[in-house]
Amino acid sequence: MITLRDITLRRGVKVVLDNASATLQPGEKIGLVGRNGAGKSSLFALLTHRLGNDKGEVEVPKHWRRSEVAQNMPETEDGATDYVLEGDLPLVAARAALEAAEAANDGHAMADAHALLADVGAFDARSRAQALLMGLGFKTEQLDAPVNSFSGGWRMRLQLARALMCPAELMLLDEPTNHLDLDALVWLEAWLQRYDGTLIIISHDREFLDAITKVTLHLDEGKLVRYGGNYTSFETQRAERMVLQQAAFSKQQDRVAHLQKFIDRFKAKASKAKQAQSRVKALERMERLAPVLASADFNFEFREPLNLPNPMLMFDEMSAGYGTTTIVRDIDRSVLAGQRIGILGANGQGKSTLVKTIAGTQPALAGRLTQGKGLSIGYFAQQELDVLRLDEGPLEHMVRLAREVGPAGREQELRDFLGQFRFTGDMVNQAVGSLSGGEKARLVLAMLVWQRPNLLLLDEPTNHLDLNTREALSMALNEFEGTVMLVSHDRALLREVCDEFWLVADGVVKPFDGDLDDYQKWLLDQSKEAARAAKKQSAAAPAPVVKASAAPAPAAREDRKVSGQARAKLADQTRPLRKEMEQIDKRMHALATERAGIEAQLAEGAAASAIAEMGKRLKAISDQLEADEARWLELGEQIEALNA
Repeated sequence: MITLRDITLRRGVKVVLDNASATLQPGEKIGLVGRNGAGKSSLFALLTHRLGNDKGEVEVPKHWRRSEVAQNMPETEDGATDYVLEGDLPLVAARAALEAAEAANDGHAMADAHALLADVGAFDARSRAQALLMGLGFKTEQLDAPVNSFSGGWRMRLQLARALMCPAELMLLDEPTNHLDLDALVWLEAWLQRYDGTLIIISHDREFLDAITKVTLHLDEGKLVRYGGNYTSFETQRAERMVLQQAAFSKQQDRVAHLQKFIDRFKAKASKAKQAQSRVKALERMERLAPVLASADFNFEFREPLNLPNPMLMFDEMSAGYGTTTIVRDIDRSVLAGQRIGILGANGQGKSTLVKTIAGTQPALAGRLTQGKGLSIGYFAQQELDVLRLDEGPLEHMVRLAREVGPAGREQELRDFLGQFRFTGDMVNQAVGSLSGGEKARLVLAMLVWQRPNLLLLDEPTNHLDLNTREALSMALNEFEGTVMLVSHDRALLREVCDEFWLVADGVVKPFDGDLDDYQKWLLDQSKEAARAAKKQSAAAPAPVVKASAAPAPAAREDRKVSGQARAKLADQTRPLRKEMEQIDKRMHALATERAGIEAQLAEGAAASAIAEMGKRLKAISDQLEADEARWLELGEQIEALNA
């Protein structure tokens, strides 16, 4: 188990942990929660020894392997699957041992290395790595693409897949859902539910935490408090605890006042001096309770739009995409005043493409998009944080916005407005580059609110927002009088804000008849269907397919004769190839059986004189299997080419 005992941790002058203690049991799934800047990531660094504590003891079992998502952006020409495989450290070590044994021509070491490779699951490792990648949204043609060919968000998915690939007893995940769409998030949720190690998650996604965690560890004011249950249970328990704590504090304050009143009244009387002195000592011995200091809630609201055109948008057979590539086509819909539309769909299907076309950042490829008179769009783009000017402060951003976009505003008015978003004092002039991700997101929200839009177009607005700010955004959107179009992987936000959904899939946009639970079931059904199709395709032997076209009745007999001749000719051409494939199948089966037998002998403890020969035989079997697999694939491609 993990034990933190009276830990004190400082980061500069800030005390992150102050005599904090906690105990976590093996196999528990824990949600680590607390406001932004409380020190959650610092606690992760403490558990992985990147930071040292100033006081106290941290005990993590020495034999536990740790896995976490690297925060650096990978730069390599390695293929995606190979990069993920390198996250399996036991596999990497076993492969290195085999290479060293082969270089030294050491039969004993080769036998040991092969046994180790079997133990770490080397023979199905590649398929496991690719299953992780496909679960996180990568397509088949991307599995071996160079890492450097992916964008930043996709490279972070590669880092997540690499962390999941490592067989670890302790997994630490810091905001793992930030770069995922809803499809990948649902898959990750199911994967983590099956994980049997100790899991600690930092996340601002309430439903994600509720689905996975059974314990909540709250970091607040330098202290760690453990709660049994998921995030929703934690909120209930904490509220009850705060009520009890406040009641106990009030009761103690009454007791203190009563004692102090007696002391003040009788301390000068000789007959009562001894009693007064005993009450002084009672006050000194009393362990003072602290008052409940709940952090101030953050809230804001969107100002009333100046007008509400109806309809706001009209799509007339519109197609959207990039250059000459059409992603979604023939959109024929309307957006009305007051609608709350959630846009669903797998990554790459065109959600962001649709949103960008509506926002006007890229033109429609065909058809027409008509805006209602007086339409004012407030657009929150996924990359909006990246276009902030990092060397300027929040006030400079607001001054420029008021001047160039409007509405106009005096500097003091802009300062007061920024104060509503927790930018106060000198912070309004602090360089944006030094702000946290959550603070940058609040600035973007402030800029959005100032523009007084009547249509909010939001593409993943919650990526850097903590739970309090997400709840404030949800409340503000529900009170907004205009129209909302929302793309988000935050299911709580989608549930609370949207009353209808559009599905972007297979190149079209259509209404989705159901709620988010129905969508998750639909995703599961789609995934099962795809898996069945892939399994059926890989298991089925290639067979000639002749498509018969409609022909006049008198020519039907001649057509059948020609088709029969074509099938016979094709069978003659493919027969030797199929025969060779059958021979290879039999040989591969025999080799696999022999390899299993040798590995079993090694596991039971073979004679020392035989180990070297067994190691060499395992090497020969592996080489032969690799050659046979390559030839089998080559024959399959030749048969497919003939069939085509």
